[in-house]
Amino acid sequence: MSNAQSQLNKKEQVADERKADVWARFCARFRTEVGDAVYFSWFKCLELDRIDNGIAYLSVPTKFLRSWIHAHYLEKLRSAFLLEFPAVDDIDLSLRPAGRLALGGAEKSPKIESQVVSSTSKPFPQANSHHAAAWKPQIDGFEGSILDRRFNFSTFMVGPSNQLAFAAAQQVVGVNVGSSAMFNPLYVYSNVGLGKTHLIQGICHAAVECGRRVIYLTAEKFMYGFVAALKSQNSLVFKEKLRSIDLLVIDDVQFLQGKTIQHEFCHTLNALIDSGRQVVIAGDRVPSELDNLDERVRSRFAGGLCVEIQPLDETLRTRILEARIENARSTQPGFEVSRAVIALVAHSIDTNGRDLDGAVNRLLAHTILAGSPLTVEAAEAAVRDLIKVKEPKRVKIEDIQKLVATHFNVSRADILSSRRTANVVRPRQIAMYLSKAMTLRSLPEIGRRFGGRDHTTVLHAVRKIEEMVSKDASLSQELEMLKRLLND
Repeated sequence: MSNAQSQLNKKEQVADERKADVWARFCARFRTEVGDAVYFSWFKCLELDRIDNGIAYLSVPTKFLRSWIHAHYLEKLRSAFLLEFPAVDDIDLSLRPAGRLALGGAEKSPKIESQVVSSTSKPFPQANSHHAAAWKPQIDGFEGSILDRRFNFSTFMVGPSNQLAFAAAQQVVGVNVGSSAMFNPLYVYSNVGLGKTHLIQGICHAAVECGRRVIYLTAEKFMYGFVAALKSQNSLVFKEKLRSIDLLVIDDVQFLQGKTIQHEFCHTLNALIDSGRQVVIAGDRVPSELDNLDERVRSRFAGGLCVEIQPLDETLRTRILEARIENARSTQPGFEVSRAVIALVAHSIDTNGRDLDGAVNRLLAHTILAGSPLTVEAAEAAVRDLIKVKEPKRVKIEDIQKLVATHFNVSRADILSSRRTANVVRPRQIAMYLSKAMTLRSLPEIGRRFGGRDHTTVLHAVRKIEEMVSKDASLSQELEMLKRLLND
């Protein structure tokens, strides 16, 4: 090698070292700016590949990270980068080919890299595959339930009703394998058709893209797998495979039946959580109301983060309708829906997303089959069967206890306690009476919710208040007012 070539190589090496030093300083400062949680979730794998003609070329290892940073942090990243590299005019964020060496990088995570290499989860099918819309993650021959590729974060509509659940789902995906998870287990609950299955399947897709070993199971699939393993005397293998994954996602947990199965499920939860693996659960009600589940399972759920997806507001329903109509238009170009019709449907159908899907199907059928313009009157007739008469609000015992406690100027803890003073006994009896009158809970269940009391105590309270109401018109009016407040 000539002396000139050697000098040139040395200069390039020094330049690269200086660039790497500046990049390391940028990473440290950016980590301080956004905080450890955000940095380690989204920027730990960010690398500086090169700087060329005033453009800094950055890269990340997965499509999910690239799209997420583009959507939520690109401007913040660009502003912070230009402060540290004033000679750079812009940045370019791309997907890093596997195995390519970069100029310098943010702090590496050996655990994440090893998971990318060793994960045996099936990759996403090709778009032209016969089963492109659905696939099943497999780990060491253990097959999960079917995942719908359309149920991902990018297609999940976010609004006030589900914003917290969506943020928690993103946080779950960003946590490194083996590190202490902030929300574990994550328990998501809602009524039917509000998007909890979409959200937890989105977690699965994003986690697979990050190289994590993921299994998604419905409660039915978990029960079937465990019973089949017992019959074939392979239950130990079933347990070991299930506990070797990075992320376990269980849907429709309210359908989990059987003492033995629930005990094994609880042991699996404990094993995964204690070893730093993430667990995500979806159900149709708050854990304390899953009466068919073992107390230890409910307690484990309640010990994590429980988030509710609430009913869709009208703005979010409008956005969902617009997206569904746009999808339908891709196959039926002549399908046109006016703003007035969209507004009518979004206002009238306030139940769930599935009913909105049904409404779009009915509007599409009217357009194709009737061949006439889709007027507001025609649209109203087409979706009439989906416009349900409002049912009374589902009242919870906890809501009754809180309202009664506030109304009588005592605490909820007083109502649940064993205190027998007059200013506590009467509100407690009224709360028990309202619980019996306004919920479908049995007397033993109501007693359990009131500090573990016997069902005979609840029956005595109900009869006592009924007797007083028959004699005291003012008390009757007071109870009617409380019922109206609970139903509002």
